[in-house]
Amino acid sequence: MRLLYLDCIGGIAGDMTLAALIEAGAPEAELLDALRTLPISGWQWRSERVEIEAIFARRVYITHDEDQPHRHLSDVLEIIERGDFSARVKQQASAVFMRLAEAEAAVHGTTPDRVHFHEVGAVDAILDVVGACWGLERLGVERVVCSPLPMGRGFVQAAHGSLPLPAPAVVELLRGAPTYGIPIQGETVTPTGAALAVALSQRFGVQPPMRWESVGYGAGHADRPLPNLLRVFVGESADALQTPAGDWESIVQIETHLDDATPQQLGYMMERALALGALDVFFTPIQMKKNRPGVLITLLASPEQADALMRMLLEETPTLGVRYSLMNRRCLQREIQTVQTEYGAVRVKYARDGERILHLAPEYEDCAQLAQQANAPLHAIMHAALQKARESGD
Repeated sequence: MRLLYLDCIGGIAGDMTLAALIEAGAPEAELLDALRTLPISGWQWRSERVEIEAIFARRVYITHDEDQPHRHLSDVLEIIERGDFSARVKQQASAVFMRLAEAEAAVHGTTPDRVHFHEVGAVDAILDVVGACWGLERLGVERVVCSPLPMGRGFVQAAHGSLPLPAPAVVELLRGAPTYGIPIQGETVTPTGAALAVALSQRFGVQPPMRWESVGYGAGHADRPLPNLLRVFVGESADALQTPAGDWESIVQIETHLDDATPQQLGYMMERALALGALDVFFTPIQMKKNRPGVLITLLASPEQADALMRMLLEETPTLGVRYSLMNRRCLQREIQTVQTEYGAVRVKYARDGERILHLAPEYEDCAQLAQQANAPLHAIMHAALQKARESGD
């Protein structure tokens, strides 16, 4: 599988994505020929290689006439549809703008079809999005993974006035995505960049195992203390290390201390957390201030479930606050197979790393039921299941 990893060193924007893809191998001349099939005019293109902190990167400049119309979602989708692109490029570009429309609608209290695009409906945004989708197809990319996103602070001037950073549309777009703050005054993630990241990426996290074939750097336009760069890695997945269960993936660890919760509250909270999608829930005895025995509640979850789980903790326990941190984990491929023993059928969990079987685990419930039915020791049933599993694995 051909992968692309978005390494958002200094953030992400539409023009940075486009520039990085060109540097990674998407031919600029073919890109321009393709973009000129869109039914929009009055735009000019220029790109150049620049040096950012001793790293050579590409910077793209797209300018357009001042009398460009403001567009609604339907206008943008029609422009995309009329371009000479594959169905995949059109679908991906349309998905990006639909995510933008949904975010803008949430911010302004309206519906996506009534959103009046300003900056993101301008010519440069359309060219950035369609060009990025074309570049992914031209490079043969089948899967996109995006790093956590660095968020600057301050304000930005937009058609609606002075907006706090991250911009409200960016906040809506990145709900559930991993972000972190950096000591930068300025916009590090634009609405177009955020929409590209969430609409085109299959997941967020650290770089999955892959064999690099090309690397491209796209430069932003602002001068900053930290490199204003987006880096993309393009290559093949490392099949021996890849696991359908998640490869290297991001998880969130949520914690809180309690010294005034009842056992009933804790038990109910665990049930609720697991029902909401927590990957694991556990309690650790701790000693708190004033010599009070307490409990540390720890929840592990995917970033998408973090907000719901934190709200649940605040509602269902006496806590006054919760902590969370982004972590990374490597998952083995897991599959369930049924083996036939002298006692009956038992499901066995196989844990693989590529083709290697690392662990075997009989399902406890199956073994316990057979042990009762056969009036046999539990360990005998489990041993028989493991033996059959090893034989089938050989």
